[in-house]
Formats: sequence, C-alpha cells, structure tokens
Amino acid sequence: MSTSTKSASPPDVHDPPGPTPAKVPSSRTSWRRALRRDWQLYSLALLPLLFFLVFRYLPMLGNVIAFRRFQPGGSIFGEQWVGLRYVEMFLNDPTFWQVFRNTLWIGGLTLVFCFPIPIVLALLLNEVRRSSLKRFVQSVSYLPHFLSIVIVAGITMQMLATDGPINHVLGWFGHDPIRFIQEPEWFRTIYVGSEIWQTAGWGTILYLAALTTIDEDLYEAARIDGANRWQQIWHVTLPGIRPTMITLLILNIGTFLAVGFEKVLLLYNALTYPTADVISTYVYRTGVESNSFSYAAAIGLFEAIIGLFLIVSANQLSRRTVGTSLW
Repeated sequence: MSTSTKSASPPDVHDPPGPTPAKVPSSRTSWRRALRRDWQLYSLALLPLLFFLVFRYLPMLGNVIAFRRFQPGGSIFGEQWVGLRYVEMFLNDPTFWQVFRNTLWIGGLTLVFCFPIPIVLALLLNEVRRSSLKRFVQSVSYLPHFLSIVIVAGITMQMLATDGPINHVLGWFGHDPIRFIQEPEWFRTIYVGSEIWQTAGWGTILYLAALTTIDEDLYEAARIDGANRWQQIWHVTLPGIRPTMITLLILNIGTFLAVGFEKVLLLYNALTYPTADVISTYVYRTGVESNSFSYAAAIGLFEAIIGLFLIVSANQLSRRTVGTSLW
C-alpha cells in the first residue's frame, strides 16, 4: 500500500523587507538646524567674537614689522625687510636682559603669593558659619577689585610716602623715615603687596563657587571615618576644587611674563628702574617714547612666544600628572 507524500514547498528566499534604517544627518545639516533653532543664543556670541577678531587677532598681522623696518607715516607693514636684525639687537642688549630678569622676579613672586592666597581665603570663608560676618568679610575683600589701578597706585604711594602713615607709625618706634617709593629694593615688595590687596578677594569667587559643587555626603562619610576639620579640608575640599585650581594656575603661568603694565608704570620711577623695569614698560618706552616700533615689536613677539610655550608646557604637565588640563 503506497502513500503519496507531498513535497514541502521550498522556503521563500526573499524575506520581507525590514524597516529602512534612519538616515544619519550630516554634521553640516545638524549645524544648520541648531543655528536656526537657537539663533538667539548664537547672536549673543557675535559681539565677543568681533571684539577678539578686531582687538586680538587682526593686530597679530602687525607682528611682521618685527622683521621689517617701520617708519611712522609709511606702510603699516614696514618699508624694508631686515630679517632678524631687531631680534639680534635685543638679544645682545644688556638692558633687555636686566629687564627680562626683573620680569621673571616680579612674575614669579606674584604667582607664588597671589595664587594661593585666594584659595586660603576661600577655605576660611567656607568655614565661617555666621552669614553676617561672612558677607562683611567678602564685601571688604572684594572692594579693592572695583578700584581703578590709578586709584590703587595713588593709595599705595600716599601710604608709603616719606610723610605718609606708615612712616609715621615707624617714627613712633624711633625709626627714621624710609623712602619706599625711591628705594629699588622695596619695589617688588610694594608691587606684590598691592597686587595681593587688590586681587585676593575677587579671586575667591571662583573657589567659593567650586566649593558649592562638592557633595555633602563626602563630608558626612569623612566624619563617620573620624576625620577632623583639617583632614576633611585636605581629603575632600581640596580635591573637590582641584580642577579649578589647575585651570587658573595654567592661565596664570601663561601670563607669567605679562606683568601688570599699568601698575608698574604708575609706581616706578627712574630710581627704581634696576628692579622695577619689566618687559612691558621697556617696550612702551622703546616703541612709543623712542619711536623704535620695529624693535619694540620684536621684543613683544619674543615675550608672546615664551608665554605660548609656558602655557602649552603647563597644560601638558598638568594633564600627565593630575589628569586635568585646558585642552
């Protein structure tokens, strides 16, 4: 008895088409969409970008006169190519190297003293529990920042004058008056002291803002482990504000040679040139007062290159050691 069997139909080799994958928009398309959607926000950045373009990037074209002879009234890019003549001039100028050493001294002292003091002040204010006392200290410490450099220099010179309050106090103890403003050895102390007074309070703002981002649970865990206040500051607070500290340190190192031109110009005089004259004031006297614009441009370009090298080196060192960097 034979039974007939039906052959199974072969499977369909053509599967029904699945859903079509979504098309990934290109970066140019997504940028246009974001610009149309948030054009109000992008328009806010227009004026700052124009400011940097006009006052920061376009003036860089003038650095070409460091290699060309420039004469007032002639071409803005110089009259004749002279190569590295002006670079060789300031490298062989003993006055420039004296000015360079003064810049290193004042910049180094400013970095050593002015950088950590805002951190210490922010930590102290963070420990104050009375809000009225905290607001009073903040207001008093912030106030000098809002004074112009001319007023700060005037107050400093009046306080340190031969017949000023400080010399009056020294006279009560039988000390002869000291000519602070005329003595070269006092200039660096005066400059750094006035810089601390003017910038310490304002510099605490960023650190106080960084302190508010630290999780309170970390302090609670540290207290459970038996940590006292100093140990909490060392193991919780300082690591919490370390990215802010590193960022500001890198920025300060980048402007290491750009010592405050206005304050030095207002405080120094011919008697204090041996310790007070820095690169920025030397460039001003050489370029503006002596009309040696090409020579001054060469010195300014040298200063800018060193500043770029310092900020790049500090950024790389920070990235490799602590893992925090600007880029």
